[in-house]
Amino acid sequence: MAITIAVADDHRLFLKSLGALIANYPGLSIVAEGINGKELIDRMAALPALPDIIIIDVNMPTMDGEATAKHIHEKYPEAKIVALSMKDDDRSIIKMIRAGCCAYLLKDIHPDELEKALHEIHSKGSYNADTVNINYRRLLQYTQKEEALNITEKELQFLQLACSDHTYKQIASDMNISVRSVEAHRECLFQKLNVQSRVGMALEALRRDLVKL
Repeated sequence: MAITIAVADDHRLFLKSLGALIANYPGLSIVAEGINGKELIDRMAALPALPDIIIIDVNMPTMDGEATAKHIHEKYPEAKIVALSMKDDDRSIIKMIRAGCCAYLLKDIHPDELEKALHEIHSKGSYNADTVNINYRRLLQYTQKEEALNITEKELQFLQLACSDHTYKQIASDMNISVRSVEAHRECLFQKLNVQSRVGMALEALRRDLVKL
């Protein structure tokens, strides 16, 4: 029985070329294509069964790779989602890992390597052979450590305000808590983020993508 594949990419020529390449591999079949995440999700909904592997371009209009992966992962936790991108920076990889992807492939991957990767993803649930996925293992460990921080919603709210020019007294007023409680949040976050100042806390929060400017 063929391994079924769904693909989303906003570049039509690349999408068709990738689909034709995969369809040429023995034992693999393309069952859905979309030029953005929403179109792919709509077309997958019409299928009799969830595709074995879902390949998603990271940068797409309408519904990008991160939003698409999150939606599919929440609706189908068992889905094997693969990120596909020209970018190999840590931020992009972490973003897609967090969204539910089990592998991150570069668009310049060799066709033979792609075939191998798809079979390995289907059988093992991941693919860790190339340079990006060596980084993937490291970054997965990094994100697991981040999750172990156990930062609360109140602490996240405080972090967001602490990255502004508000004084601690103004932050206490905005959060409707006492200054003493604000100081308690600050001390907890200093410890969790391993920093010693408000500037250090703000920089670390931004580096870890815990807040948005």
